[in-house]
Amino acid sequence: MTNTIAGPVLTLQQMEQRLQRQKDPLQRLYLIDQLASHYAYTNVKRAKDLLEEQAWLLQQLDAPDFELNYHLNTATVENQLYRFEAAAGHFSEAIELLEERGAAKQLAEAYIDMAGICMNLEDLEEAQDYLDKAVRVLRNFPEERLTARIICREGFMHLHYSNYSKAIELLLEADKKIRALPAPPDLKDYYFLMLLHSGLGKVYERNDDHEKSVRAYLRVVNMCEEMGMRTRLSWHYLNVGNGYMALSDYENAECYFRKAIDVADDTSQQARAGAYANMGYCYLEKKQYAEAIKLFDRAERLYKEKQEPDFYNFSNIASWRGRLYAEQGNSRRAMRHFEQAFEYAREIEDYKLLSNICKDIANLYAELEDYKNAFEYQLLHSRMEENYLEQLEKRRQVELEVKYEAEKKRQETELLRLQATKLQLKALRAQMNPHFMYNALNSIQNYITSSEITSAAKYLAKFAELMRQSLEYSDLEIISLEKELDFLENYLYINEKLRFEGSLKYYIEVDDEIEEDILGVPTMIIQPYVENAIEHGLRTRKNGIVRVSFSLYDDDTILCVVEDNGVGREKARQLRLQDPQYQNHRSRGTNITEKRLQILHQAKESEVFVNTIDVKDSVSGEPQGTRVEIKIPIVEIQVR
Repeated sequence: MTNTIAGPVLTLQQMEQRLQRQKDPLQRLYLIDQLASHYAYTNVKRAKDLLEEQAWLLQQLDAPDFELNYHLNTATVENQLYRFEAAAGHFSEAIELLEERGAAKQLAEAYIDMAGICMNLEDLEEAQDYLDKAVRVLRNFPEERLTARIICREGFMHLHYSNYSKAIELLLEADKKIRALPAPPDLKDYYFLMLLHSGLGKVYERNDDHEKSVRAYLRVVNMCEEMGMRTRLSWHYLNVGNGYMALSDYENAECYFRKAIDVADDTSQQARAGAYANMGYCYLEKKQYAEAIKLFDRAERLYKEKQEPDFYNFSNIASWRGRLYAEQGNSRRAMRHFEQAFEYAREIEDYKLLSNICKDIANLYAELEDYKNAFEYQLLHSRMEENYLEQLEKRRQVELEVKYEAEKKRQETELLRLQATKLQLKALRAQMNPHFMYNALNSIQNYITSSEITSAAKYLAKFAELMRQSLEYSDLEIISLEKELDFLENYLYINEKLRFEGSLKYYIEVDDEIEEDILGVPTMIIQPYVENAIEHGLRTRKNGIVRVSFSLYDDDTILCVVEDNGVGREKARQLRLQDPQYQNHRSRGTNITEKRLQILHQAKESEVFVNTIDVKDSVSGEPQGTRVEIKIPIVEIQVR
């Protein structure tokens, strides 16, 4: 990606002024890109206008960097506008571009953002998958800022599962990491700070710690106002108002409900409806009935604009109206609203609402001295309360099951990773056959004693490079295919020139479809099979040939074929029986690698990832070598 235009850092106002004067399409694209990335968090309306022009310009220009940013910024705007499906579509487009040619950290960031959208869509399993992908990327390309954002998202996952203690722990950890960044927080860092403090407020609210909840929500509001990030401000004001309302501080609650209603930048009618309804409740508590009724009416009108009926809020408003008329002595109207509230609550089987409504109806009948109906509704209240407790218990069981499965999956993934790491260390110890090392060094020594200093220096440098690669790559789980090929090239070169002194030929072939510089593969996965071909197939032969070819098996797998023109497996087995030094060689190398492959594929035991084939003469049936087919998982990390 090469379409970035360098230039001095400009203020928003300066960029807007330049945009007005700029005629060149590419320069306009650059300015729009800079402005949209800022306005996506601060001025959604302006961002949408700019992105519409950017989409038009991208149809005229070949500018992949700007195309990527267009999708990322549009996804952010759609998310701010609560259009989560549209946001998911644009993030998917961006991820596809990044997986083709992007930088690893950009890809990790897109995965983290996509996880947030999945949570908004209530698809928690998909959200966890994207977070896992981001974690795998950052394992090889660490980035504190992105790690903090992953922790924040994981905190919200636990909030969804009602695992509040873990949610608080992770959200506070994320806050600490963001504030400890060496560079000042950028606009997106503040976005995540607002997210995590909003999450903390929600945890405190659900634990009935309303004072802490208000403090957390106020921190969010203060950051929004300070940074000019007003696109979700209506919800944040509503949360503060709800906290004050729970503390019976109706004056402060009303103040923030009014702010929630007046915010022009937040398009959420749901937040405004909640503010009208809850402010109406505050007026009800203050006995200002006429104003309360007006506010309930406004809230109900907004709730009715939703495509799906909001029975929960309809029930609350009807119940509050019933209470209002009961306090005014209008028992008939009160009863009508209570009955309506009951029907709404029954539609969604909300037994907590039903229990409270039955209690209100029982109290109303008691005031009317209709003790028979009062008793019946009191009994119904008790039954609904029991149903609510049973419903709550079932919900807790489901949450525990979900938490158990999520933790089980996390532990299994971690166990697989640890197993792969342990096997990798074992593989390193078995990587280099001591006979190969001894023969190579012995050949170099012969060059030195024969005064062939130039050759000695060349081969010693090549041998040192191979040793350095072996040690360096052993610390990594993933490398680019390009580096794996370079390692194989060095290994085979030394075998050809030093160990076999020209009697071995090798060929490494890579299919044109494979971009070896950006595809990630597990480290040093092929060398044991190449070594096996040399040690068992070619060690006793002159004019041996090894061919190593790479092609795409499918979108997620590379097929590597290692083929030799050696003595064949049966003859090799007989030779091993005669030479004890080589009897255990295969178990040290290829067996370990096959276990690594199985773990890396995370597949069933029955699936085969290594297939060994005897190559025979089609007429005589005489062995002509061995062919090993290895399916290597393509790792999602892209290496530039």
